[in-house]
Amino acid sequence: MDAVNQPRHGGDLLRAISAYGGDLADWIDCSSGIAPWAYPLPAVPGHIWQRLPDQDQALLIAAQDYYGCNQLLALAGSQAGIALLPKLRPACQVAIISPSYAEHHWQWQQAGHQTSAISSEQVDKWCMANKAHHPVLIVVNPNNPSAQQISAETLLAWHTKLAEHGGWLIVDEAFADCAPAASLLPHAGKTGLIILRSVGKFFGLAGIRLGFIACEKQLLDKIKRALGPWHISGPAQWAGQIALSDKAWQSAQQQRLLANQRWMIATLSEAGLPPGGSLPLLHWSPASNAKTLHGKLAKQKIWCRLFDQTNHQGLRFGPVAEHQQAQFKTRLMAALNDKDAI
Repeated sequence: MDAVNQPRHGGDLLRAISAYGGDLADWIDCSSGIAPWAYPLPAVPGHIWQRLPDQDQALLIAAQDYYGCNQLLALAGSQAGIALLPKLRPACQVAIISPSYAEHHWQWQQAGHQTSAISSEQVDKWCMANKAHHPVLIVVNPNNPSAQQISAETLLAWHTKLAEHGGWLIVDEAFADCAPAASLLPHAGKTGLIILRSVGKFFGLAGIRLGFIACEKQLLDKIKRALGPWHISGPAQWAGQIALSDKAWQSAQQQRLLANQRWMIATLSEAGLPPGGSLPLLHWSPASNAKTLHGKLAKQKIWCRLFDQTNHQGLRFGPVAEHQQAQFKTRLMAALNDKDAI
């Protein structure tokens, strides 16, 4: 595929303020797929700050229970895995089911691999054409930004084809906490299957930078050696263990997010931006005039995520907390009724 530029990401509210003015408090930021209800952590004990952060077995045990998987290694966010994996493999053919989280393209391209953007319908043909090149297929499932979901059965069939020729299937499950049915974590340990998970999104704790990778033991050990000691901060390990262990809060968070999803679908649809795909943590509204709409929303101090590629134009919205919902709806309607050019 053509070379991609270093990606921009949601949550970049300072860029919005620089371009459109206002203060942080003036904006409704729904540009990232991060839950607006953060896990309510207690104060961090003093010794957590003072000690070197060796890998905490309590965190690993909590994660194994939460994910139902024993083949896990903690990461400083799933982004750390996205950046490291391309460096662990000789140059090869890499396909990413697109549209997708742009860091996958960027990191594999930067490491010298040949990347291709393909659709799910093209996977079988691509695997056949590249079977001699130890290919890598990357799937974000559920997809960010389109919210497309691919069944576990289909993913496992793709994995079988890739593994037969020394290939990898990488499944980025950053948004899978609310959609566990298609998760491949029950199959972790299969040769050539790699799964990434994020703690920050569902738990609203993006700032602690914590995620996990699941794969076969030999590769897991290789990743651990590459990361070196102390790659997860002590406070992140402490916070993760508490949040991953709290099943009552997790259940309540699921209900909050599902209720918010229903409200977002109804609100966006009423405004004329019906989601073409929706998850509890993101909503995809395709629009040929996405860039213009994004500017009008920004004038109203709503910051969402713009996608303006030739074959992929639209806006992605994250959840909006209850205390901002009335303002969001008012500003949304005002933006879409604005007939002035941007």
